[in-house]
Amino acid sequence: MRDLNVVRLSACSLVRLSATNLLHLSLVNQPQLNIELFLANRMVVRTRANFSRPIVLIAIISIALGLSVMFLSIAILNGFQREIRDKVIGFGGHIQVTSFEENQSFEPKPIRRDPVVMQTMSNIKGISHIQVFASKAGIIKTNDQIQGVLLKGVGSDFDWTFFDSKMKEGKHFTVSDTSRTDEVIISRKLCNLLNLNLNDDLRMYFIAGNHVLGRKFTIVGIYETGLEEFDNVYVLGDIHHIRRLNGWEQEDIGGLEILINDFDDMDRLGKEVYQSIGFNLDASTIKQLYPQIFDWLSLQDINVLIILVLMVLVAGITMISTLLILILERTNTIGILKALGMNNRSVRKVFLYQAAGIIGLGVLLGNLAGFGLSYLQKHFGLVTLPQESYYMAVVPIYLDGWYILFLNLGTIMVCYLILIIPSMIITRITPIRAIRFN
Repeated sequence: MRDLNVVRLSACSLVRLSATNLLHLSLVNQPQLNIELFLANRMVVRTRANFSRPIVLIAIISIALGLSVMFLSIAILNGFQREIRDKVIGFGGHIQVTSFEENQSFEPKPIRRDPVVMQTMSNIKGISHIQVFASKAGIIKTNDQIQGVLLKGVGSDFDWTFFDSKMKEGKHFTVSDTSRTDEVIISRKLCNLLNLNLNDDLRMYFIAGNHVLGRKFTIVGIYETGLEEFDNVYVLGDIHHIRRLNGWEQEDIGGLEILINDFDDMDRLGKEVYQSIGFNLDASTIKQLYPQIFDWLSLQDINVLIILVLMVLVAGITMISTLLILILERTNTIGILKALGMNNRSVRKVFLYQAAGIIGLGVLLGNLAGFGLSYLQKHFGLVTLPQESYYMAVVPIYLDGWYILFLNLGTIMVCYLILIIPSMIITRITPIRAIRFN
């Protein structure tokens, strides 16, 4: 009697299959038909009318949100690191060549501008520009304010690209090899502290030996980078003033700033430059000059890594729950497919195909959301920041194609591999129990 009931249940379940399904099931051994993919597509269509539909929608939304959060995390971190890094490099170059001495000072010993050394460094592959500089500590004095600063002298070969991009008022001055200019550019932070404006006179005082020397400059440009450690200190002027204050000769300079094409190649180029200069000169990368800043930037990678791991875990757990619900809902179908001769591997592929479609749709929506929000922030600056705390006024965005590609591939692979374990439940489902399952 029990066997008769089983037969009746099997017959009733078989009736539920459409004629189209039976036709394709009969072609299971034909290589031109991917029967697993066909059944997965049919299940997706029928899922729209089943109770698992909201679960599938939640899974898609979860993957989309998780990927978009990871997308934005990487874009913001890369943008933040590059923005801070470029600002520091703008004040000191990628590599600095100075006199070899044990103590670091704002006023390094002078070195000779040797054309042979400069040509040797210019021939190193990866170096884009070399410029001279010198610096001298001084004091700005107004009627009611006083501020210690550092006058950075630049030559006619100085690259103004960075400061032009940060200029808020006015423009940069022009340096000549034959004459001296009294024009300087100053930060907006110093202007606010000292109540100075564009085209105002600026009086600075320097210590030269046992004497205090004063100089009057004219402010022709006001810049703003957001890095208070630098904005509060640096005033850019003509290198001829520093030569005259220190009693240097025409070919004496404080050092050389080297700009390179690829930041990631800086350590290697720093070693090559060091080996190409004389024993009395020293070459330091910007990382070695400001290790605290670059170590702090490196720590930000840990925060993003934690976000990535958490988002992938959430997406993976959601997909496991979704697949288990799909399997539970289709238990009868699994039993019928096994009764008709389909092996466990093929049945698992049916549900993995269905899960792959859910993952693919979630990844597509996540990328669209990530790209859309990144585009809006990059071009319109919708989200702002307190500059005194974050060193920038808006949330920075930088999209790296390789990072985005690896993020998508990693999300797809992790979610798909996680699903292999719950899909093994199918191997434990027997046809008789599955067909009787209600």
